[in-house]
Amino acid sequence: MYNLLKSLFFLLSPEVAHEFALKSLSILLRFPLIGSWIRKSFQPINAQPIVVKGITFPNTIGLAAGFDKNAKWLPLLKDLGFGHVEIGTVTPLPQPGNPAPRLFRLPQDNALINRMGFNNDGIDAVVERLKNRPAGLVVGGNIGKNKITPNEEAINDYTIAFDAIYDHVDYLVVNISSPNTPGLRDLQEDTFITSLFEKLQSIRTTKRIWKPIFLKIAPDFKQTQIHSLIETIKKANVDGVIATNTTIDRSNLRTSNKTVENMGAGGLSGRPLFEASNTVLGFLAMELGNIPLIGVGGVFTKEDYEQKISMGASLVQVYTGFIYVGPRIVRKILS
Repeated sequence: MYNLLKSLFFLLSPEVAHEFALKSLSILLRFPLIGSWIRKSFQPINAQPIVVKGITFPNTIGLAAGFDKNAKWLPLLKDLGFGHVEIGTVTPLPQPGNPAPRLFRLPQDNALINRMGFNNDGIDAVVERLKNRPAGLVVGGNIGKNKITPNEEAINDYTIAFDAIYDHVDYLVVNISSPNTPGLRDLQEDTFITSLFEKLQSIRTTKRIWKPIFLKIAPDFKQTQIHSLIETIKKANVDGVIATNTTIDRSNLRTSNKTVENMGAGGLSGRPLFEASNTVLGFLAMELGNIPLIGVGGVFTKEDYEQKISMGASLVQVYTGFIYVGPRIVRKILS
């Protein structure tokens, strides 16, 4: 059934299809009989909860940041079986992101290329929505800097977003690894990370409840760079790491070079990211000991999920797999 719907959705532009599909599912859930059937048929069977950094996750599959940037679809995503949803990336000020078209499908590769550019409604609007978040769903808050903010002032953006969203999410994520904000990946270095985490941890001491702060990193590192980053993660007392964000690598794609070149710049996600993200995950697991890891990148099947877990991930997130496999992906993986 979903393959038929997917062929129809793929006739639309990716952004239009995204909004249309989520709105349609939300409307269907309002009808008692249909809504009840969807909830029962999409929830994973015998999923086991897991405790990570003091948070009880209903199951080990979550939705990666970027899918629900503005915390608009949390009730729906809970009904589809996700144990957690990471909203964002959210910036202090609203911003439209990069000009469209900025999201592209590569069906031959089960992949996407995006250069969205942190399009979001801004921290104040997102916090208002989070005040009505559904019970029983773990929500992470992924934060970033505004495009107009120079790197020299980036810490200010992160601290503003962190302080505003802290009380309304279960864990927080520092995103300095998106390839779609100019210069952002330059912040993946020792001085910035240690200074930023010192500042965020200081703010955390003023809060009533302790919540973990994760760091989301890129997959595009040489081995020596990964080891250097791992030392920084240890020094900064990072609570957990999300591995990984999208890649700028375009090697070994089935889609023609000309087609890919015409799509332009952006981060590649989906099946081609699987091995690269696993490589980074493996290094982190070997060298970080008990620091929890969230594995993300190219997860489509139960086997993909199990490989991430076997390599040291405590939790696994999906994004592109959700689009290609369909809204029953959590149940298919965990049941």
